[in-house]
Amino acid sequence: MNIAARDMKHAYRIDIQPLSGTVTAFHGDVVVAQTDQAKVMFETRLPPTVYFPKEDVQAEIIGDSELQTFCPFKGTASYCDLRVDGQIFKDAIWCYDDPLPESEGIAGYVGFMPNVVTELDTGDNVLPEPADGNLTGPLVDWLLREAPAIQTPEELTRELALNFIAQGISVSRISIMIWSLHPLIIGRNFVWNKASDEVNSYAPSWEIHDHPAFANSPLRHVASGLGGVRHRLVGNSDQGDFPILQDLRKKGATDYVAMPLPFSDGRKNVLTLTCDHPVGFTTENLGLVFECTPIISRLFEVFTLKDNAQSLLETYVGKRTGARVLGGDIRRGDGDEIDAAIMFCDLRGSTRLEEELGRREYIDLLNQFFETASTMVQDNGGEVLKFIGDAVLAVFPAERDGSRARHNALKTAREIVGHLGADRAGPETLAMECAIGLAYGRVMYGNVGSRERLDFTVIGQAANIAARLGDFGKTCGHSIVTTSDFQTQDTQLLSLGDVALHNVSRPVSAYSGDDTPEPFLQLDPAAT
Repeated sequence: MNIAARDMKHAYRIDIQPLSGTVTAFHGDVVVAQTDQAKVMFETRLPPTVYFPKEDVQAEIIGDSELQTFCPFKGTASYCDLRVDGQIFKDAIWCYDDPLPESEGIAGYVGFMPNVVTELDTGDNVLPEPADGNLTGPLVDWLLREAPAIQTPEELTRELALNFIAQGISVSRISIMIWSLHPLIIGRNFVWNKASDEVNSYAPSWEIHDHPAFANSPLRHVASGLGGVRHRLVGNSDQGDFPILQDLRKKGATDYVAMPLPFSDGRKNVLTLTCDHPVGFTTENLGLVFECTPIISRLFEVFTLKDNAQSLLETYVGKRTGARVLGGDIRRGDGDEIDAAIMFCDLRGSTRLEEELGRREYIDLLNQFFETASTMVQDNGGEVLKFIGDAVLAVFPAERDGSRARHNALKTAREIVGHLGADRAGPETLAMECAIGLAYGRVMYGNVGSRERLDFTVIGQAANIAARLGDFGKTCGHSIVTTSDFQTQDTQLLSLGDVALHNVSRPVSAYSGDDTPEPFLQLDPAAT
């Protein structure tokens, strides 16, 4: 008997047909299974799969395996080990105990892994080779021609939903969860709803891992590599353990699927589709989506790579510098001559603090210090260029207003000192003090380093003087020491006289930028 697969062109299909006569599965010369009720499943782009009634398996079935896999068209497959001629094969057979409607013909049947069945005698049945179904159509054309020109992931999500609907896929909600590389957020979630035809974007923090709603969600299930999720939300179907399914059902949803959206680096992002059609998604619906996920993944990966690059650059070199690097300033020597106020802020007594607090508590304290300094620098229009040990190097570009840059730098320094002083209530921050040097001048703002390893920084006399003034402040008992550039009619500072600084050819007129003339707690300079 010649079994012909039904026409699968232009749509993803599953077709199950009975085989006539006796069908036998062998492992070498050993009969593994034999039946007169075999069935064959034809699935788009896959070779025909022969299924046997479970009771007709002659090899010894050894319990249930822990392995489970998911198919959006067939359901969840469970696996069993098999003993054949004294040899045990792990996860040798699979079955769909509760298959989805389009595959219900294989309920109670099992399939064999290729390493178990080495020969299959189908009798008079001739199984055709798989036909490569061609699924091209309006949706694929849009993904290839128009979607790559879309400028934002929010717009891509909305247009994807509208093209699904135009293709006859009754989506009422789409959620796309993309994991990112960011120190504060775990990723970005784009959610489109048909009722509003709007996309809402969310940026959950890393704490989402500890939230019960995420721990018991399809997002975690799929992202953890546990397979996809498919639940029909009508009738008396099992709702599973995911609370969101109950919420969607109350809103009129009839079907739900969550599937992996893999990136090229192996990360499993998540695409979820919710249906409001009375009969739910069809096999053709989900097959088309399934076939299109590789290109959908790549489109979102492009946005994610750009977002990750920006996030990482902003994290490690700051927003202004990150923008310049992304703009093409990536060669050694690339940079500008700018006028800027330079701030060098050094935590005092680090060696002693680490000895008294211990490494872990000291690192927590150091992070508090960096957080305080960075926040105040950014709030006043400056940028932290780098952390150097226990010190912060920041720049306040003059642009067209040098007096404003100097004002903001001094204001920032005073706020940092005041904040650290206010935090001395607890014993762990009792001696958290800093020494700040401020200078103003023309510096080179750009790339220096080797040909393969660059550092975006400021180079110039002002940067050197700022660091030396900070060192001088440690010995003279002033929290903030500035050059004469910061002395104005509106800002009267205490003169500290001309100071000879290391590696500075001429003495520098130094001023105390402290709000009050009282020096802070004197510390042994050797302990800094």
